[in-house]
Amino acid sequence: MSLNGNMKIYKNANLNKKHHGGVIAIGNFDGLHLGHQKVIKEAKKKAKKNNLPFGIITFEPVPVMFFNSKIKNHRINSLVQKKDQLKKLKIDFLIILNFNKNFCSLSAEKFINKVIYKKTKVKFLYVSKNFKFGFKRKGSIQTLKKYEKLYNYKSIITTPYKKNKKIISSTIIRKKITLGKIPEINKLLNREWSIKGKVIKGQRRGRKIGFPTCNLKLNDYIVPRLGVYSVKVEGPKFKKKGIANIGYRPTFNGQNLLLETNIFGINKNLYNKDISVSFKKFIRPEKKFRDIENLKKQIRIDIKKAKK
Repeated sequence: MSLNGNMKIYKNANLNKKHHGGVIAIGNFDGLHLGHQKVIKEAKKKAKKNNLPFGIITFEPVPVMFFNSKIKNHRINSLVQKKDQLKKLKIDFLIILNFNKNFCSLSAEKFINKVIYKKTKVKFLYVSKNFKFGFKRKGSIQTLKKYEKLYNYKSIITTPYKKNKKIISSTIIRKKITLGKIPEINKLLNREWSIKGKVIKGQRRGRKIGFPTCNLKLNDYIVPRLGVYSVKVEGPKFKKKGIANIGYRPTFNGQNLLLETNIFGINKNLYNKDISVSFKKFIRPEKKFRDIENLKKQIRIDIKKAKK
């Protein structure tokens, strides 16, 4: 078991021998919410008890986005964030399988034989009860059970995690993000939901009206409820509170969706720097103001609320 956070990352399933024959949990793990954390905790416990390495198999790109090109915004966390969060959970290794046409063409049995058996030699495989895999998603937990003796592993089916008698899932969290229910989301994630990215150049309108912003594209993140949020921002050598707007800037007739963040106490050039914007609460919906002075007045009110 990894005790120092040194997680080995594999871009395929060609594992080092020291990671053969371990415990593996397989899934998308989008958001790494309380349900995922429970599975990882249980799997780590199994690994420790049997003195085995423990790792995760996940897929890139996210399968639902691969199969449906119309879905552009879906992710709760980026791959970079997923890696960071798994490191904090002190797993031994992470396998990122390239979800492409070749991979999709593998039959369920070939996936078990070529990936699960030959490359990982896994002993205990943790999957959710609705896990589907292989060509046309024909593989299921019944398929995994069928080949256990032949390939010398045991599949362990995880039960959905419930909080207040309600199942926690990535689907439910995505829905809450679109509704701006930040305190509920943060409880289900056991941390503040955040968007991480590289600061891009905007039209500097915020700076011109006295409220400079750092702008991020949402890329393939799920789109939150449009509006103003109280946030916390982490960047190169700083952690600060701030206020963020997600939207199209209707007062300026904006066309592109952006996350614009005014960071309290920071007034330096952060272009091309990586920052993380963590969401604390929703303040108000985005709206179009009749003039710049009314917008500035509202921003001052928003900042007071964000600083509380």
